[in-house]
Amino acid sequence: MKLIFLGPPGAGKGTQALGVSSRLNVPHISTGNMLRAAVRNETPMGLAAKKFMDAGQLVPDEVLIEMVRERLSMADCRTGYLLDGFPRTVEQAEALEGIAAPDCVINIAVPDEQLLDRLTGRRVCGKCSGTFHISKLADARVCPVCGWTLTHRDDDQPVTIRQRLKVYHEQTAPLIGYYEGKGKLRTVDGDCAPEEVLASILAALE
Repeated sequence: MKLIFLGPPGAGKGTQALGVSSRLNVPHISTGNMLRAAVRNETPMGLAAKKFMDAGQLVPDEVLIEMVRERLSMADCRTGYLLDGFPRTVEQAEALEGIAAPDCVINIAVPDEQLLDRLTGRRVCGKCSGTFHISKLADARVCPVCGWTLTHRDDDQPVTIRQRLKVYHEQTAPLIGYYEGKGKLRTVDGDCAPEEVLASILAALE
């Protein structure tokens, strides 16, 4: 199955993608993780993308489209994929139609005020890529899984988050109508416990 997760920053797309991809036996492809790795490794693409990411702006289409095209051509995507973070614009969605059109699109809906709380309290492990909220941590500096140092991402600062949400509503939200028009959209309530969201997604896919 070829699947896309839509939703604003902090909606839980990455968390839910891990559970769904394992059940469907397709790779979870996070363009955000791919870009952050490129920035961390200071690749040419990463350096070009960093200035946009730090400002809460979308990375230019041509960079992301080529990156996704290359990733979807790999052997593990022959039976499908789960894309998280792409497409983010209607133009990217149209480009994806020519690469590997999705079978279904899951939209995870969460109110903006809840997203702000989630993201400002989010901490990420640089070693195992685990994501945690400070309200659930005994020590907000240490990963409870592997013991590595947790970080507060630059793009999870309040000013940047508000800009990211503004960009989402202006440029990414139109994808909801785009995929609804194709009859591929399923919307689930993301403002509840992660296991409840997962159950709703699996029910929608059935």
